[in-house]
Amino acid sequence: MKALILIGGLGTRLRPFTCNTPKPLLPIVNKLFLLYQIELVKKYGIKEVIFCLAYLAHTFENHFGNGSKYGIKIHYVHEQEPRGTGGAIKNAQKYIDGQALIFNGDVLMNIDIETMRRYHVKNKAKVTIALTKVKDPTVYGLVETAKNGQIERFLEKPSWDEVTCNTINAGVYIFEPEVLSLIPPGINYSVERGLFPNLLSKNEKLLGFINTSYWIDIGTIEKYLQVHFDIIDGLVGASIAGRKTGKNIWQGSNSFISKEAVIDGKLVMGNKARIEEFAQINGKVTLGHGVIIRQGAVLSNCVVHDNTEVGEGARLEKCLVGKQCIIETHSVLSPGTALADYSVVKKYSKL
Repeated sequence: MKALILIGGLGTRLRPFTCNTPKPLLPIVNKLFLLYQIELVKKYGIKEVIFCLAYLAHTFENHFGNGSKYGIKIHYVHEQEPRGTGGAIKNAQKYIDGQALIFNGDVLMNIDIETMRRYHVKNKAKVTIALTKVKDPTVYGLVETAKNGQIERFLEKPSWDEVTCNTINAGVYIFEPEVLSLIPPGINYSVERGLFPNLLSKNEKLLGFINTSYWIDIGTIEKYLQVHFDIIDGLVGASIAGRKTGKNIWQGSNSFISKEAVIDGKLVMGNKARIEEFAQINGKVTLGHGVIIRQGAVLSNCVVHDNTEVGEGARLEKCLVGKQCIIETHSVLSPGTALADYSVVKKYSKL
């Protein structure tokens, strides 16, 4: 089995951070998001991955090369213009010579791939879709299944009086190779709106596999922050980069925490990150590589990307700060602030 990752989207919901960086290359707790998916497929013995690219495609090859550094073989398939999920999969057809595991490039989950594969094979499915349960199904597309797992209906963003279940498409699929012949070439095509209903109309085996493990779509600022907190809390089952130096502290190489700093929460620091005297860390905080927190600054439940400097007495709460920013003395970043890369916040400013 080979894995195919759909990573051609623009990541508009995560702007300004995706203006110059594709969403899958954003750091999650100081590790590129795509690495979590690569680690997951490697865990289940998959050794070849196909990246389906469109937006800023060259940046992926610059980061990953042929994949040997990560113990995996990577193929790259470029689209000149986005052609939807189906178009991206069709574009990669030449690399698919057996069952294909397909990921949407904006979901993080800890799914048991081997159990899903066995379920798919046992039931002789053409396509198996991973499903996950959510509290508010009205913001997603529902997937209704029979007791035997056969998918019966798709319902896009239902009102509450239309809700019949709480299972949604989790963005992970297993395809039999012959299914790709049903995807038309050279056009913008959605497997969700085209291929899957087509399979239902042909009475083909289209199964739902309910995933009970962790799942999140990282596509918004709020969810992007949340996944950091969830990883730090151990809810994801993912490893945290750095050396654990305290009960709730992980430090990268050559990082520094002053003895006079107050750490009242959970902290992850990148390489060469620095926290000076009398600074305070509350809740869950991730500091990227080379971040400097000057004396007396207070950070609560926030994420700060690489090489940013937070000035003396500044206060940051539940916010996301881009790379190479300068936050000057006694500035305040309020909850919900999303500060773009290379920003400068002048002293005593309040955002």
